[in-house]
Amino acid sequence: METRDSILLSMRPEIPSAKITTNMSADECFQNKTLRPVVKLQKNLLLAAFRNYIAKHKNVFYDLNVEKKLDYIENAIQKDIKFRNSLKGIIIGHFTIDEFEIYIQNSSALNKRMMDIVKERLKDNLLYLDSVNLLIAQ
Repeated sequence: METRDSILLSMRPEIPSAKITTNMSADECFQNKTLRPVVKLQKNLLLAAFRNYIAKHKNVFYDLNVEKKLDYIENAIQKDIKFRNSLKGIIIGHFTIDEFEIYIQNSSALNKRMMDIVKERLKDNLLYLDSVNLLIAQ
């Protein structure tokens, strides 16, 4: 019978560019080994959570230009603590027990790395967010 940890690890996508080298810091290793694959796995849920955030804030996001949309993403993650905690939960829930033990030892620095990755994923998906809005509006 498979354990929760083995199932979680087997679900994660491979990221060939996420190399682990001997001269990396422990935080960078954790980022490449754990955070990046989990964020990639959870991409669709993270996008759905952000679309829900946009809807709860009266869809003003869709009326902004590209630069303002990028600022909106940045501000949503930095300033809305409830939303930020929700995003962290989406990711932390996919940690193994060992990874969680590593995470709690340096959660502040790892949270910053985690949210930076999430911000980049959301920013990289602006076209997707706009196309979903067009489909919903029709």
